[in-house]
Amino acid sequence: MLNSKKTNILLAMAGAAVLMASSPVLAQAPAEPTPAAAPAAPTAMAPAADAANPETVGEAAGGGHGGGITPISMFMEATVVVKVVMAGLLLASVLSWTLLLIKIFEFGSLNRKTDTFLENFRGARTIADMRAIATQEEFDGNPLADMAAAATEEIEMSRQAGLSVTGDHLDSALGRATAAVSAVQSGLAKRLSGGQQFLASVGSIGPFVGLFGTVYGIMNSFIGIAESNTTNLAVVAPGIAEALLATGIGLFAAIPAVVFYNYFNTRIAGYGTRADGFAAELLNGISRQLDKGA
Repeated sequence: MLNSKKTNILLAMAGAAVLMASSPVLAQAPAEPTPAAAPAAPTAMAPAADAANPETVGEAAGGGHGGGITPISMFMEATVVVKVVMAGLLLASVLSWTLLLIKIFEFGSLNRKTDTFLENFRGARTIADMRAIATQEEFDGNPLADMAAAATEEIEMSRQAGLSVTGDHLDSALGRATAAVSAVQSGLAKRLSGGQQFLASVGSIGPFVGLFGTVYGIMNSFIGIAESNTTNLAVVAPGIAEALLATGIGLFAAIPAVVFYNYFNTRIAGYGTRADGFAAELLNGISRQLDKGA
């Protein structure tokens, strides 16, 4: 009987162990996370990391321009018509600055040569001396020297023709000399105004040419918007920026051209006033010499 009781106790303990092992709660408690579940958290964080990355945001905003838009990149990405407009305006700007340097040196040399000529001319004692100074190779091409040479040559030609240049015929001789001086003066403005027409043209039409490039570029940008069905600024901005660059280049070419044109007009007018004063001085000197019989 005692053995029977022991056997029943052992059977009861074995049954309890089997029940505990088969319980769902106890079966799941020691389970460890599978390897596939571990990387789930980093995968969920990936979009946030990409959104916070400034390089990624910059590339999206730059529209594929490498994180930034520069004038060179805008020129390279522009359409053919806009490129031609911008290249033409840049060429006009380069020519304007080249013309500025040429004319500055030209006026500087002209004024130095004129100062030297006037210093020598005012030391002349006779009409023959005036002619000798005016025809020196050093002063070849100088407007004032050409005026003096023309006036003294007319007096010399009248003498060689047997005409009297003194007394009652003084006025007619001075009239011919004045006409010779006026003939030289009439071409003075043309000689000094070389390149002014180009500067005036660039200054007046440069902004409108640039505006044409801008209108054409923006028109293409709106066509691209319609075709892509998007109004995202990152997509639209580069095309509009390229178009506006044409207007900027037009102003860059036009503004210096207008400034140079006004500057050289002032220089030309100043030299014209100087030439008028010398014409009066020259005719007075010739009249004085003729009254003396020189």
